[in-house]
Amino acid sequence: MKSTLKILMIVLIVFQTFAQSNEVVKPSEAKPIETAKLEIKKVLQAQEIAWNQHDLEGYMAGYWKNDSLKFFGSRGLTYGWDSTLANYKKSYPSKAETGTLTFSIQDISKIEDDNYWVMGKYHLTREAGDANGLFMIIFRKIDGEWKIIADMSC
Repeated sequence: MKSTLKILMIVLIVFQTFAQSNEVVKPSEAKPIETAKLEIKKVLQAQEIAWNQHDLEGYMAGYWKNDSLKFFGSRGLTYGWDSTLANYKKSYPSKAETGTLTFSIQDISKIEDDNYWVMGKYHLTREAGDANGLFMIIFRKIDGEWKIIADMSC
């Protein structure tokens, strides 16, 4: 677990450095970028609400419903929406395990076109014991909706 955390921290530092050194926003792009960030935050807020109601399918509505979805967590790399949902259902079978989720967004940065990464922290307050961690997720606008296409959480 410690090596996974170290790798994640290195990845986060590299990506943050890249974002700071290469993200030049032209005035004409400022409004679309801010709009995209607000829309992405709305997806994350909807996920918090669904999670806190133990609505795992509702939580997964923020993810790309496709076999190419990638989720990297404590179980390794999982491909696909259905497999990711199955893992959530196995790991969080009741409200005692899901508890109350709070995201703390640290950064949302444009990668290119309609692709953004989000870096942050999560906190679960729950009967089964609190849990904290870090995440980096990649959003893509697909058919007019922002969807998570890749998620690395630990």
